[in-house]
Amino acid sequence: MAYTINRIIPDAGIDDVDARARKALADNGFGVLTEIDVKATMKKKLDVEMPAYRILGACNPKMAHQAIGIEPRVGAMLPCNVILREVEDGVEVSAIDPVASMQAIENAELTAVAGEVRDLLAKAVEAI
Repeated sequence: MAYTINRIIPDAGIDDVDARARKALADNGFGVLTEIDVKATMKKKLDVEMPAYRILGACNPKMAHQAIGIEPRVGAMLPCNVILREVEDGVEVSAIDPVASMQAIENAELTAVAGEVRDLLAKAVEAI
């Protein structure tokens, strides 16, 4: 099973795709709680160069509240990470597939919520 929802935005820059991703996420009920600039971190900590790579920690509060109500420890698997990374053809966007990440938890009700979140993330990725 694939564990991410992917799309390449051709001939785009990371900052443009970042802005588009944040808007598409917001339009689908997600806020960005965290941002990690992996490129800057690797340069600072390891003195290595790499293409632009950002991780946005996205959260849909309504869905997160519902999931935590079903399984209180599910917070260990939140937020939903969305990766933006420079590739040869532009910028690749990869969002976690919540159904794949929740496979370790045997709970049909939680799986249903994860499916709803996956649908929202897929719409957001497509809208970028």
